[in-house]
Amino acid sequence: VILLSHWLLTTWGCFQFSNSYAWANFTILALGVWAVAQRDSVDAISMFLGGLLATIFLDIVYISIFYPRADLTDTQRFGAGMAILSLLLKPFSCCFVYHMYRERGGELLVHTGFLGPSQDRSAYQTIDSPEVPADPFAGPDSRGQASRGY
Repeated sequence: VILLSHWLLTTWGCFQFSNSYAWANFTILALGVWAVAQRDSVDAISMFLGGLLATIFLDIVYISIFYPRADLTDTQRFGAGMAILSLLLKPFSCCFVYHMYRERGGELLVHTGFLGPSQDRSAYQTIDSPEVPADPFAGPDSRGQASRGY
């Protein structure tokens, strides 16, 4: 539903805006098709989510720069309205896509320390530790000593 609605609104928005508006939005919709086709891919859905977030910014810039100030025909007014409606719906689409991202096993996108879950770092070795880590390529020889197995 998200893809179909944004495809339709982008197509109608191209009545007024073209070139980079169309390229940006249709490229992200292609990523959305990839995310639907690969239902188990976290990469596909994360790229689609990132693209939606980027096109929110790009649409704001593009509409604010290229919106005509006077003498709009009905078709141009309709196209501009559909582009603005698409822009207004994108944050809601991002919420739904983020929910799908989490369902597919994606982690929190923002780990800011006190806001997100902290990692347990007790198993990590400190840099200034006097212990020398075991060589993963060494195996015990006949005397029980570690030997280089290169």
